[in-house]
Amino acid sequence: MQALRIYAGPKARRHIEQNGLNPADISVVPGAAGGPKGLILGALDRFIFGAWLAQSSQPVDLIGASIGAWRMATACLNNPVAGFQRLESDYVHQHYELKPGQKRPTADVVSEQFGRNLKEFYGDRVREVIGNPRYRLHIVTSRGRHMLGREHKVATPLGYLGAFLANSVHRKAMGAWLERVVFSARNAPLPFATADYRTRQVPMDEANFQPALQASCSIPFVLRSVRNIPGAPPGAYWDGGITDYHLHLNYHRAEMTQASGASPGLVLYPHFQKAVVPGWLDKGLKWRHGATHFLDNMVLLAPDPQWIKTLPAGKLPDREDFLRYSHDTPSRVRAWSAATSKAGQLAEEYAQWLRRPDMNQVHPL
Repeated sequence: MQALRIYAGPKARRHIEQNGLNPADISVVPGAAGGPKGLILGALDRFIFGAWLAQSSQPVDLIGASIGAWRMATACLNNPVAGFQRLESDYVHQHYELKPGQKRPTADVVSEQFGRNLKEFYGDRVREVIGNPRYRLHIVTSRGRHMLGREHKVATPLGYLGAFLANSVHRKAMGAWLERVVFSARNAPLPFATADYRTRQVPMDEANFQPALQASCSIPFVLRSVRNIPGAPPGAYWDGGITDYHLHLNYHRAEMTQASGASPGLVLYPHFQKAVVPGWLDKGLKWRHGATHFLDNMVLLAPDPQWIKTLPAGKLPDREDFLRYSHDTPSRVRAWSAATSKAGQLAEEYAQWLRRPDMNQVHPL
C-alpha cells in the first residue's frame, strides 16, 4: 500500500511540472503542533535534513510550534539524524508516575519533568541550534493577554472560554486574548506576513531558547505556562499551537527570494495530514480547514489516510494514548514504536519520487 501522499499549491505545482523538485528550491520548512502525531514524521525528518537538504546550501527558515518547534530545533543540531533518533526515542518512552486512582499526572509534574528533559536533550548544544549558519529557527509561542496574562485557577479557564468565543466569530478577534510571539535566531526576519494575526517577534538567545521551546510545548491545563521569558514581553506563554496549530501562515517572503535568484522559495511541509488548520481552537471549525492563497507555494507531504489505518489501533499516535495506556506504559511504547517503524516507508517513497517525479502523484493542496 502506498504510504505517502504529496500535495502542492498551484505555484508549487507549476514549478514541479517545469523543474521537478530540488533541495535548492526550498526556503521554508514548517513543523506543526500535534503532540505524538508528529512522531510519524521522524523518518521523513531524518531523510530531509540528514540527506536531501544537505545537497544544497541556501538559507532555510525553520518554523515550529509545540512538537514542531522541538523537531525544527533538532534539525539545527550539527548531527540532526542522531538528534531526531533521540527525540523519537525520548518522546516514545516518556513516562509519568501516577498515584493510586490517578488517571493523569498534574500539570506541575509534567512541566517539571519536561523542562528537565529539554535541558538534558540540548545540554551544551544550544549554541549549535541558535547559531546554525544555514538554518534560521523560529519558535512560535502564544502569549496570554489581559485575563490570560497570568495563570490562575479561575481566570485562566474563563480567559480561554473568551478566546474560544472570540475565535468562533473571527480568528483575528482572538488576538485580544492571545498573541503570537515568535522567537527567532540570528535576528532573521520572519518568513511570513503578519497581517493575519496579532504578532510580536523576539530575538532568540541562549537565555531564552529553552523557556521559549518549553512554552511552545506547554498545552494549557496539561502543562503550566512559562512566565516572563528573558528578552520577551512579560506574561504567561503557552503552546504555540493555540495561535498557530498547523502554521497556516502567509509565506510571501519565501517567494521574495526568487527575485534574488537564490531560490524559487518553496515551502516544504512534512505534515501528518492534508489539512493545514490555522489555530488549535479551529479544530472543530471545518470551514477553516481548507487551503488558502497563503499556501500557494507549498509542497506538503503527508501519510495516506488508508495507510494510517494499517497502524496500531488504525490511527496515528495521539495524546489520548496517555490516558488509554495510563497504567500500561509498555503497551503504549510498543504501539508507538510500531508506528514509527512503519513510517520509514514515507521517507523511502519520497526519495523514490524525487528520483523520478510523477505529477500524477501530486495532488492539489
